[in-house]
Amino acid sequence: MTTPKYDCTKCPGYCCSYPVINVTKRDAERIAKHFGITLEQAEDRYLHSDHGYKRLLNRKDDEHFSRICQFFDTDQRNCTIYPARPSTCRTFPGETCGYWDFLSFERAGQKDDDYVSTTWHYED
Repeated sequence: MTTPKYDCTKCPGYCCSYPVINVTKRDAERIAKHFGITLEQAEDRYLHSDHGYKRLLNRKDDEHFSRICQFFDTDQRNCTIYPARPSTCRTFPGETCGYWDFLSFERAGQKDDDYVSTTWHYED
């Protein structure tokens, strides 16, 4: 197994700010089980349909990215349902992460290990 060339624990959650995070039925069932509720309850509480997708994660306000996944802890900057996260989140980004490369470049340029370059999504 190849060691990833990024560190999600030092990232503010760029990928969690995607306006479209698709959730499969299996993912929705995993989330429902995580919360001890039915699939239907999980779909009503945590998902919506849009952009041609049946199940997308709901989003909430975020100081860095305008909107972010509802399961993202905006204080700790991490996933609150990590063991039950959707397959999209499980497989992203792979061996390298463009966001990590960008973040590392920006932090080096700013000479600040905590610097976060903000992005804004206006679709919501």
